[in-house]
Amino acid sequence: MRIIALIFIFDSMIAESDYIRVVFGLKLKQQRQKKNWSLQDLATKTGLSKSYLNEIENGKKYPKHDKIIQLSEALNCTFDDLVSTKLDKSLTPINDVLQSDFFKEIPLDLFGINKNNLISIISDAPKKVTAFINALIEVSQNYNLGKERFYFAVMRSFQELYDNYFPEVEEKAIQFANENQLELNKNLKTEILENLLKEKFGYHIQSKDFSHDYALNKLRSLYIPEKKLLLLNERLDFNQKTFILAKEIGFNVLKLNPRPNTYSWLDFGSFEEILNNFYASYFAGCFLISKKELIEKTSDFFDQKQWESQNFEALINHFTDSPETFYYRLTNVLTSELGIKDLFYLCFVKKDDSDKIQILKELHLNHQQAPHSNATNEHYCRRWIAVKNLHHLKENETLTDAQISHYKDQGVSYLVISTSQKNPFSDGSNRSYCLGILLNNQTIKKLNFAKSSSLKTIEVGVTCESCSIQNCEVRQAPPTRLEKEQFNLDMKKSIEKIRKSLI
Repeated sequence: MRIIALIFIFDSMIAESDYIRVVFGLKLKQQRQKKNWSLQDLATKTGLSKSYLNEIENGKKYPKHDKIIQLSEALNCTFDDLVSTKLDKSLTPINDVLQSDFFKEIPLDLFGINKNNLISIISDAPKKVTAFINALIEVSQNYNLGKERFYFAVMRSFQELYDNYFPEVEEKAIQFANENQLELNKNLKTEILENLLKEKFGYHIQSKDFSHDYALNKLRSLYIPEKKLLLLNERLDFNQKTFILAKEIGFNVLKLNPRPNTYSWLDFGSFEEILNNFYASYFAGCFLISKKELIEKTSDFFDQKQWESQNFEALINHFTDSPETFYYRLTNVLTSELGIKDLFYLCFVKKDDSDKIQILKELHLNHQQAPHSNATNEHYCRRWIAVKNLHHLKENETLTDAQISHYKDQGVSYLVISTSQKNPFSDGSNRSYCLGILLNNQTIKKLNFAKSSSLKTIEVGVTCESCSIQNCEVRQAPPTRLEKEQFNLDMKKSIEKIRKSLI
């Protein structure tokens, strides 16, 4: 997904002057290449410096009138051949990308990508590169990767690129807390946060009964910027309300705009809005769970010789009453502060009246880990601890457990810790959060309980359709994808056997 995101995030939100510079540079490069000239050749024939010509071709500069005449005379083309913004057939695919509405929102600099370099790559083989981009678009459409899912996939790629750790936001949260004599722990009262929003940022805050309107019943909050009015659903529990208030402080401290005005998501206007929402949520996590104390307590937990689920639950409860907040906050510090590089975070959801299990949120740090979501409606492995927990939940129960998951087909093992909750958000669905850490020589040394006798090693797959485990007692579907792959492999072997007998 990261590769697709990085290819697709071509920022075509170009001002008219930028567009003219880019087109001129492309046409100049095209005319030069028609004569098989290097940049140095053109520099010699025009008397213009090679570096200046390079900046023109990369769309950074637009030459003055007299310089354009020099270039057209040297290249034996007309003035209009260079200055016209109309592209010929060979460069038309570039124009399609430049003018694309779908990908115009995403700033390339988030990923350290130089827009002009990307333009240069496309201009070297416009038809082939654009055909490749169009093929990826078609694949994404076939897999129902619409604009919303695409943007969230890019957002996830951005988090993974930075190990989901943003020190500048951490520092802003600590600074604000120190300035206001706040202790960053679970005892932070909502009244204090409300007063901060009112006194420092001019907010008006009201509890609101949304139950009269079925369409609003699940809306947690609504911000009306014209009046600086924050409406909070009166059905919110303490944790939900605290997080929303901390997030609102984040929007203001970090000066984030544009921003979404509803929680949860209803719609978004731009990728920047998604990015700002993430930063505000990250700030809230920093604000509610102290990084320093989290590192200390988690390190102590990793030093324990035996896995005890009640000890992990105690660790969660020390920081928060929300397992989701705790699990996600761990992903901020494990890689950056504790040196655990390969891990994943998944949030599963299952409605009470359905056996269907979906991955609601996922994050993979360092590289794509073995368990991941798919868009093909396949059945996730029921041997995953997070999935098993969902099926064993009792009313009003929170269930925590762990296992060593060995992915037979990939040959890798993960320590997976999971906490599941029965209807945590009163929406008729159960949730299960899990953290998986790749087991290798380095992590086994850091996780003292990784060899604990209380941890069972279970062979697992990703989906039933791609799993080779024989006689699986919880299989939900036959291994159709695996069987097809095996059939194709057998056919190739048979063909090679015939070839050898005839040659």
